[in-house]
Amino acid sequence: MRKKRIHPWPVRLCHWVNLLVMIGMVMSGWGIYNADPIFNFTFPQNATLGGWLGGNIGWHLAVMWVLAANGLFYLLWGLFSGHFRQRFFPFTPASVWHDLVSALRFRLSHKSNQYNAVQKLMYVGVLLLGLLLVISGLSIWKPVQFSGLVYLMGGFTVARYVHFFAMSGIMLFVVVHVVMVLLVPKTLPGMITGGNAATKNAGESADD
Repeated sequence: MRKKRIHPWPVRLCHWVNLLVMIGMVMSGWGIYNADPIFNFTFPQNATLGGWLGGNIGWHLAVMWVLAANGLFYLLWGLFSGHFRQRFFPFTPASVWHDLVSALRFRLSHKSNQYNAVQKLMYVGVLLLGLLLVISGLSIWKPVQFSGLVYLMGGFTVARYVHFFAMSGIMLFVVVHVVMVLLVPKTLPGMITGGNAATKNAGESADD
């Protein structure tokens, strides 16, 4: 029997960097939104980052580069290491429905080194939302230079709506994620230390 990390160091590093970066992106983004709201509400000023529009934009762009580097590293590592294939796939509509019903009935078993179908769907979904957030964000930031992306988004105004709802979707994921951690707190230490999952040595039977 040998030990294997539940969460390899690249996952843990990107997770905690992403936490800090997303706080900065969201708070500065709320400040930018307040300068020209697309809905009939604004965010509290003390929940924004930057103090004024110029400061909001400055923080948003500065943190954006950290987010881009972190995201690119995670994407490349996840693809080439096989992490995405092993952790996020496969799943089917039937398996998602089965696990969702089991979770609502509090009958869904938790395995520290394996995601259930609902978790797989959520992680794949948040990655796609992140991609949509980047594309719409570039469309808003440089609408002339990225005119092709603006066209793909359906225009500058639509890109703003897409950006807002993609951000909201990611925030919803974060809320659900935090709730799940509170419900199963034993999962938190593993994201800090890596945790250990027992794996079989080559040649060992399943009953060893």
